[in-house]
Amino acid sequence: MTQRPRAMFAMASRYVPGLFPAAVLDRVRAVADLDPDVVVEDFAEARLAEVDVLITGWGCPPITAEVLARAPRLRAAFHAAGGVKVHVTEACWDRGLRITSAADANALPVAEFSLAAILFAGKDAFRERESYRGHRTPGDPASGGEPGNYGARVGVIGASRTGRRLIELLRPFDLRVAVTDPFLDRDGAAALGVELLELPELLAVSDIVTVQAPDLPETRNLLNTAELALLRDGATLVNTARGALVNTAALTRELVKGRISAVLDVTEPEVPPVDSPLWTLPNVFLTPHLAGSRGNELARLGASAVRELELFVAGRPAAYPVHRAELARLA
Repeated sequence: MTQRPRAMFAMASRYVPGLFPAAVLDRVRAVADLDPDVVVEDFAEARLAEVDVLITGWGCPPITAEVLARAPRLRAAFHAAGGVKVHVTEACWDRGLRITSAADANALPVAEFSLAAILFAGKDAFRERESYRGHRTPGDPASGGEPGNYGARVGVIGASRTGRRLIELLRPFDLRVAVTDPFLDRDGAAALGVELLELPELLAVSDIVTVQAPDLPETRNLLNTAELALLRDGATLVNTARGALVNTAALTRELVKGRISAVLDVTEPEVPPVDSPLWTLPNVFLTPHLAGSRGNELARLGASAVRELELFVAGRPAAYPVHRAELARLA
């Protein structure tokens, strides 16, 4: 840009301190004019006439045609979070706004959490913890049939941003990794260094299956009764994506049998009913949707949005643009 742009925050105000601590906020001020005390949660009262850039986040209201009519200078919206479907409307594409997302930045902590879950599951650590706590007797590492991570098969459902980051993180370990994704071909899988399998085969041969696909209409209940029945006895299902991808009732039935285990950071509904067996089963490790960015990890998302602002001001292409044509495939 030839002149210094005017930027404005548009998100739920409670997220601003975590996303934009002092060091990240200083980077914004170095390239744009911004009043950090002005955080728009409702465009109806916002003064938009001189705004060139929106820095958006969770809670950003929809950027409608009416909003754009009041913001004639608006040229870009840099999102300090993942999905943009809530606030980006058709009018944004018609205007030709530059839209970016921090989804890649948010994929990293989810992939890290998934990696930890896989390695713990490979040792059957969650079930063993319950047994150890109840019986005060350690297992015998020399006994036959003990679990372990040497040569274990890991199946990744979804070559999404998170799925790909996870595959990278899994590479140094002595694991055999396969992936299933309808949009990935064998050359693409070979480039990732993993085997490409159809979903039924991946479920049948994997010791640990991790769900990394986006939550879309076509992926709802992707793992239902028939699919879960394909999991081998003793397998572990890890879900750090969205609860809606797995039929909760069908999964609960399998878990109650004790045939498989699960590490669930997400469920459908997001908080299981108080009488759900998921709360108490020894073969279930349940966490409250904490795999994504939390605490100081939020600053990584803010920094990602600021990097997009810096590129915009420098007249360079966006690092992580969101395009109209790909929106249907994104969560």
